[in-house]
Amino acid sequence: MDRKAAARAIDEFLLALGRDPAREPELRGTGARVAEAFATELCQGYDVDVLALLRDASIPSEASGVVALRDVALATTCPHHLMPGIGTATIGYAPKGAILGVGALARLLEAFARRLTLQEAIGDGAVTALASALRPRWVACRIEMTHTCMAARGERLHGARLVTFAVHAEDEAARAEATAFVRSER
Repeated sequence: MDRKAAARAIDEFLLALGRDPAREPELRGTGARVAEAFATELCQGYDVDVLALLRDASIPSEASGVVALRDVALATTCPHHLMPGIGTATIGYAPKGAILGVGALARLLEAFARRLTLQEAIGDGAVTALASALRPRWVACRIEMTHTCMAARGERLHGARLVTFAVHAEDEAARAEATAFVRSER
């Protein structure tokens, strides 16, 4: 990422809105701060090789229950308005020969959330990557977020939360089990 170009673009954006960072003390350095935030935090997920992350964290196991990580705090940036979405995720799977360390599950979700992305893509990406790396009987993800683009503009849906589900299963019985899992999360 070209941080200097991004900072200049933010300053130009502020000028286009009728605000002058050179004349308004509270806006001095805003372009650089915004560029730094996007480069080092809000878009850091693009730098994560999720399959390598999962491969490195995979542990052979004969565990046959359900592995679930609940209430993982997530923040993402809406690609339509560049505004934050904040909420939580639950991800679970039924292992078949391998499990992951708990931290890897959290890092997987974070890798997909820290992009300019839709909430649906976070769950779909995490489920697809986990299914590919571990080949569990099923994997499911439930994400619940408040999107500031809905609360601060347009519909002004204060307090509204978007809930999405993503499921991958090896057969219909596993799909039913995974679907029951995500629907029970509340």
